[in-house]
Amino acid sequence: MSFPLLTVTAAVPALGAVATAAVPAAGRTAAKWTALAFSLGTLVSAVAVLVRFDPGGPRYQLTESHAWIRDFGVRYELGVDGMAVALTVLTALLVPFVILAGWHDAGPVERNAHRWWRPTQGFFASILAVEAMVVLSFEALDVFLFYVFFEAMLVPAYFLIGGFGDRAKEQGEAKARAQRSYAAVKFLLYNLAGGLVMLAAMVGLFVVTADQLGAGTFSVQEIVRARADGALAMGTVTERLLFLGFFLAFAVKAPMVPVHTWLPNVMGESAAPVAVLITAVVDKVGTFAMLRFCLQLFPEASKWAAPVILVLAVAGIVYGALLAAGQHDIKRLIAYASISHFGFIVLGIFAMTSQGQVGAALYMVNHGISTAVLMLVAGFLISRRGSRLIADYGGVQTVAPLLAGTFLIGGLATLALPGLGTFVSEFLVLVGTFARHPALGAVAAFGIVPAALYVLLLYQRTMTGPVKAGVSGMPDLKVRELVVAVPLIALLIGLGVYPKPVTDIITPSVRHTLSDVGASDPAPDAVPDARGGRPAPPR
Repeated sequence: MSFPLLTVTAAVPALGAVATAAVPAAGRTAAKWTALAFSLGTLVSAVAVLVRFDPGGPRYQLTESHAWIRDFGVRYELGVDGMAVALTVLTALLVPFVILAGWHDAGPVERNAHRWWRPTQGFFASILAVEAMVVLSFEALDVFLFYVFFEAMLVPAYFLIGGFGDRAKEQGEAKARAQRSYAAVKFLLYNLAGGLVMLAAMVGLFVVTADQLGAGTFSVQEIVRARADGALAMGTVTERLLFLGFFLAFAVKAPMVPVHTWLPNVMGESAAPVAVLITAVVDKVGTFAMLRFCLQLFPEASKWAAPVILVLAVAGIVYGALLAAGQHDIKRLIAYASISHFGFIVLGIFAMTSQGQVGAALYMVNHGISTAVLMLVAGFLISRRGSRLIADYGGVQTVAPLLAGTFLIGGLATLALPGLGTFVSEFLVLVGTFARHPALGAVAAFGIVPAALYVLLLYQRTMTGPVKAGVSGMPDLKVRELVVAVPLIALLIGLGVYPKPVTDIITPSVRHTLSDVGASDPAPDAVPDARGGRPAPPR
C-alpha cells in the first residue's frame, strides 16, 4: 500500500485546527505559532504532492480508494489531476500568509473602555479547518465525499466572517458587528441554498447510475468511464436537470452573476485575511468543480448550457468592473473586481477551447495571488487609518512608500498589466474565447477598460496628492507585513515572465476534460497551400 500523501495533506491542517483550539486561553501567542507551524507543514506536504505528480502520467495520480458507505456506493476516493495539484499548492501557499497577516486581528480590542480579548484560538483554528476542507474538495473523486466538505467548510467560514471584522471605526462598533452578522448569514444562506439543490441532483445521479449500472455510484472515474463505454446513457432532460443542480451550487460558490451579491458584503465586513481566505481559496472550489464535475459528468448538458453561461460570464465581467469603478469603499471595490475576474474564469471554462480552459485554470492561481496581495495590503492600510472609505486617504506614498508601492503592484496585477501573472491568464482566456465566440470575446475585452479606470483612480485618490490629516503619522510596512507582501509579489512577477511550469501541469488535465466533453479547438482560418508555402485562405 502506497503512502497516503493526499490524506496527509488534508489531515495536517485538520490536526492543526484541533491543536490550535486546544491551546489554553492564556496562550494566545502559542496558538498563533501553532497555527503557523501546521500551515507550513501543509505547504511542505502540498509541495511533496507537486513533486510526485507526473504531468505526462495518468490523469489521476496518488489515488486512494476505500469503502465508506457500501450500501450507497460511497467511497473515500481521492486523486489529483494537474488542476487539483495547482490549486492545492495555491491553497497551502496562501494560508501561512493569511495567518501572518491576521496575526493581530484576533487580539485585544477596546469595548466600553474595558480591554477584552477576541477568541484568538478560534480564529486561527477556523482558518486551518477551512484549509483542510478546501484541500479535500480538490482531492475528492467521489461526488458524495466532495459534497460533504463542500458544505462543511461553510461552518468555520461563517464564524470567521461574523466574528472577526477589520478595525475600521467610521460606523461604530455596534453597527459594524450587526453588518458582519448580516454578511455571515447571507453567505451561509446563499451557499446552503445552492448546496441543497446540488444534494437533490446527487440523489438523481445515484438513481440513474443504479438503474443503468446495476449499482449506484458516486465515483467520478466510474461514471465518466461508463459514459465513454456506452454503459451509462442519461436522457437529455435528466442530464440537463442534473447539470443545472450541480452548476447552481458551483455558481453561488464561485460567485457568478446573478448569485454573487453575498461577496461584496463578506469582503467588506470581514477582516482582510478572512476576505482573502474566502475569495482567493474557498471560491476557487466553485470554478474548479465546474471543470471536474459539470463538464465531465454531464458533457452534453454542458454544451447545451454553454451559450447562456457565456453570456452571464461576460455580463459579470463588465458589471463587476463598472460597479468597482463606482465604489467609495476600498474593500467593496476589490470585491466587485473579483466578481469581474470570476467572469473571466467561467468564460474560459465554457468557451470549450484548450487556450480558454488553460487560461481559466491559470487565472484561478493568479487571481488567488493577486487578490491576496491587494486585499492584505489594503487591510494593513485600513488598520492604520481606521477607515475603509477612499475619501479618507491621500498622500500615503509620501509617508509610507513601501505600503504604497506594494498596493500599486497589487492593483496593477488586478488590471492584468503585462509582465504580471494575471495578464497571461486573461490573454489566454480571451484568445480561447475569440477562437469560438468572437463577439463575446470582444465584449469581454471591453471589461479591461473600466478595470484600468478603477485601479488607477483608487491609487491616485489614496496614495497621491496632499497628505491628509489622518494619514500624516501613518507608519510604513513592518517586517511581518513585508514578509507577507514581497513573496506574493515575486510570484506574480515570476508567473508573468515564465508561466510554463504551471501551464505544463494544467494542460494535460484540460485535454482530458475537452475529450470528455467531445470538444476540440476550432480549425484555423488559413491552411498551408499544397506546395507548403505561405498560408492561403481555405476554398
